[in-house]
Amino acid sequence: MPYGDILLHTGDFTELGLPSEVKKFNDWLGNLPYEYKIVIAGNHELTFDKEFMADLVKQDYYRFPSVSKLKPEDFDNVQSLLTNSIYLQDSEVTVKGFRIYGAPWTPWFNGWGFNLPRGQSLLDKWNLIPEGIDILMTHGPPLGFRDWVPKELQRVGCVELLNTVQRRIRPKLHVFGGIHEGYGIMTDGYTTYINASTCTVSFQPTNPPIIFDLPNPQGS
Repeated sequence: MPYGDILLHTGDFTELGLPSEVKKFNDWLGNLPYEYKIVIAGNHELTFDKEFMADLVKQDYYRFPSVSKLKPEDFDNVQSLLTNSIYLQDSEVTVKGFRIYGAPWTPWFNGWGFNLPRGQSLLDKWNLIPEGIDILMTHGPPLGFRDWVPKELQRVGCVELLNTVQRRIRPKLHVFGGIHEGYGIMTDGYTTYINASTCTVSFQPTNPPIIFDLPNPQGS
């Protein structure tokens, strides 16, 4: 891991959100030297999505048997296992003068965690983001920025997120992952977009962490 002041992780730090996986990730975070470590969930953190889990345990056919065997008390407060980081879910924190907001939601994709239909359902979540945010963390990309999936010959980013970022929030930095094929950096001339996916499209964790410098806000 490279030198830095703040570590941002935009989700999918487990395979299924099992408490044992969360604890391993938390142990890894605890061994890193960064002053602040800020984390959001991704679609793989199934247990972090309470509505998803409530629906899962009602089903006769269990798509995720190891998760559906969990008792509610095993995952009711699973995010509390992240003792070595600041966990954000539709919430913000101010660190070193920067206002940082995190949200896990992505357009529906094969029925994983934090999936919502495109359109108003996602826009309702993005409308929760307050103005004046410096760094926005989401699990997936906005439409048109590091979201191209060659196998599908289409862009899969969220247009409601794009409009929110460019027309209302205008953060200095928007960091995400989710779409492994999109690893890299882009800019629209104001906001810098970073797809920091560690895993390649073949799920090999070989993409190096991306380092980004921001000047300290005035008065911080």
